[in-house]
Order: sequence, then C-alpha cells, then structure tokens
Amino acid sequence: MSIRLRLALQFAAILAVTLLLFSVVIYYFTYQARQESFTQSLFARARIVAHVYLDGTNRADEASRISYRRYLRQFYRTLPEEEVRVYNASNRVVFREGQPTEVPVPVSLLMAVRRSGKQVRLSHNFHQTVGLLYRDARRGDFVVVASSTDLDTRDRQLGLRNIMIGGLLASLIIVGIGGWFFAGQALSPMQKVVREVDSITASDLHRRLSQADGYDEIALLAQRFNQLLDRLEVAFAGQRTFVRDASHELRTPLTVLIGELEVALLQQERSPQEYRRVLQSTLDAARLLKDLTNGLLQIARASDDPSQVPLTVVRLDELLLQAHEEVQRRHPTCRVDLEFGDVPARVQQPFAVSGNETLLLSALLNILENACKFSVGSETPVLAVLSTTATQVVLEVRDHGVGMSEADRQQVFVPFFRAETMRAIPGHGIGLPLTAKIMSLHRGAVRVESQLYQGTQVWLEWPALG
Repeated sequence: MSIRLRLALQFAAILAVTLLLFSVVIYYFTYQARQESFTQSLFARARIVAHVYLDGTNRADEASRISYRRYLRQFYRTLPEEEVRVYNASNRVVFREGQPTEVPVPVSLLMAVRRSGKQVRLSHNFHQTVGLLYRDARRGDFVVVASSTDLDTRDRQLGLRNIMIGGLLASLIIVGIGGWFFAGQALSPMQKVVREVDSITASDLHRRLSQADGYDEIALLAQRFNQLLDRLEVAFAGQRTFVRDASHELRTPLTVLIGELEVALLQQERSPQEYRRVLQSTLDAARLLKDLTNGLLQIARASDDPSQVPLTVVRLDELLLQAHEEVQRRHPTCRVDLEFGDVPARVQQPFAVSGNETLLLSALLNILENACKFSVGSETPVLAVLSTTATQVVLEVRDHGVGMSEADRQQVFVPFFRAETMRAIPGHGIGLPLTAKIMSLHRGAVRVESQLYQGTQVWLEWPALG
C-alpha cells in the first residue's frame, strides 16, 4: 500500500470515527431531551384527566358531568394512542379516557406510585407509561396512569438518523477524494526526491537534492541525504586517492625487485660479491614491500566496525613501557624518556582505557617511531608524557626534529602523504593515518602541532575508565 493511499485512508478513518461519535452524542441527547419533554406532557395529561374526573364528578347531575368532560377533551387529548386510567384506593379503575386497551396496569406500578408519588415506566418502540398520585381532600388519594406512544419523536429520530448516516457517508466520500488529492500534493516533493536519488550514480556523486531548502520533514530528509552524499563523495575520493597512492608505493619496491633480478639473470656471469649485493637489494625491497603491505592491512583492520573489534581493559602505562622497549630495539641510537603524571585520588584504575591491546600498541609504536625517525641528529631526547584525569588519559610525545610547515601539518592524516622535510627519511606515510583510525575506533582523538625545524608534538587522548 502506498503512503498516499494509506494517508487518505487514515484521514478518512479518523474523520469517520469523529463524526460517528459526534452523531451518536447528538442522537442520544436529542432522544433524551424529547423523551423528557414527552414524559412531562404525559404527566400534564394525567393531571388534567384527574382534574376533569374529580371536578366532573362533583357536579350535580350526570348530563352536566358529561358535557363538562366533552368540553375539556378538545383541549387536552392531543397525544397519539393515549389512554388514561384513574384508580381509587382499592386499585379499581373508576375512570378511563382515550383509546382503551386490554393490557392491565401492573399492581406493582400502582404501589410504586403510591409510595413515591410519581413513577415512569418505559416500554419498547417509543411507548411510555407514567403514574401520578393525585390527592383530593374530600375523596382521598387516586392513582392516575397515562400511557401514549411518542410518534413524533420516533419519526424525528428516524429522520435525524437517516440524515446523519447520509451525511457520514457523503463526508467520507468527500474526505477520501480530498485526502487522496492533498496527500498527493504533500508527497509530490518526496516523489521528486526519489527521482533525483535514482538518477545519482557513483560517477556523479557531486550532485545534490534540490528539495533541501526549508524546514519541513522532506527538506530535513533532503538535507540529511545531501550530508550523506558529502560523506560518500569524500569517502570515494579518499578511496581513489588511497588506491592510487598505494599502487604507486607498491610499484616502487616491485620495480626494484624486478630490475635487480633482471640484471642478475640477463647479463654476464657475476662475482659472488655482486650476487650478494643483488640479493641484499632484493631482500631490502622485499622487506619494504612487506612493511607496506602490513601497514595497509593495519589500516584496513583499524577501519573495521567498532562492534567487531574485541575490547578489553588496557593499562596504557604498561603498554607504553612495552612500546618503549620495542622502539629502543628498532632504534638503539634514539633516546626516549618516559614520564608518568600523578594519579588523582578518585581514579580507581590509573591509565586504564577500554580498547584493543594490539591496535593500541601499534598506535603507540607509530608515534614513538616517527619521533625517533624525524629527530635523527638532535641531541635532545624524545619525551613521552603519560597523564590521567578522572575523565581522560593523555599521551604527549614531543621531539625536536625537523618539524613541518603548517600546510604539511594539515595533510598528515592523509594516507601516503609525506611532508617536504621528511621525504629523505624512509617511510610510507601510513603511521599517522593508521594512528588516527585506531584512535577514532577507541572514541579517542589525535592532535599534531609542529614548527618547521623546531620539532613536533603529538597528543593521543582516550576516555578514561576512572
């Protein structure tokens, strides 16, 4: 079922329920009001008949009494199928007016009238019976029972019901057509959005939806979709750049390998020393290729869904000592000093974060190894300071190496980017991008500050476990 049809049906259903409840309420209260009015009319008839009977019986002769009653009939007998009975103290009928029926009045109704002074008994099909206690000082108490059928209310209520049913059906038809039309008008921008989305392909991600101007729900949806397209465009561009740069970096050691092997195979016989040189050159190229491949695999792993990466409680002070030992093994001439800040008293697990130990160790190694590589020749040692608060753990690594310009600093998280001052230093431009991905995976952050020929500072920040 389309949204347009569903909206039209829902709107019609809401209106139908509302009109139905409104009609029922009107019908009910109209019926109650007319019924109460008819009941009062019956009581008025009962009082008039009682007055006619008692006043007429007090006249001197029978002819006078009959004439008096005939004179009053033309004023009070206006109800359809009306019958009025007057009962004496012995519950015997002493007077009857209207259309006689053979249906007896229950004694229980007479007794109830004598107790309460007034009683109403309703029957089906708008027929109503009332009883009234009429007191006479000379002749005692009488019970007057009047009954009649409220034909006027029956006819009017039937007409009202037909009008309401007809009006409800007509309203539903009108609302259904109108709802279908207005739902189509309301959803036309959505249909335009769907057509525009269908026309966007991977080759033209620069295109954007045109319905993003405004503050309604469709405009907000278009804005969010345009933001998604922005991220996809950046991701596609980054992917193309990554593939291009990775291909370039992989081609360099492969070219060296192929060139050295071709020279060794195709040219004249060489001395053992020359063959050893060729083997050493190819080994170095193979190691370079292995390091590059490992770096690419680590970047891919660091880009995984965080929910798929196992996380445990990791003590960064212990991990930093482990990374320091590995860096000293790889760069024995580089001096790295460690400094641990004071732990606040309210911190129960100092330097503890939630993370993946392997990935975090890779991030620490990248930062420390970069500091060692880019500070070669500096007499000032690399300083790594680990500190913690109740909410954050921070590692600052500071070197006094070649540094970089501000333009280069803004590109350090782009894979395979190499600053101008660092291109003579062996590397692939993978370390900092990999570290940034690892920190993002751990809900952390990495910041870099640097000045040309004055050194570089890197901050790694994690949310603390406390």
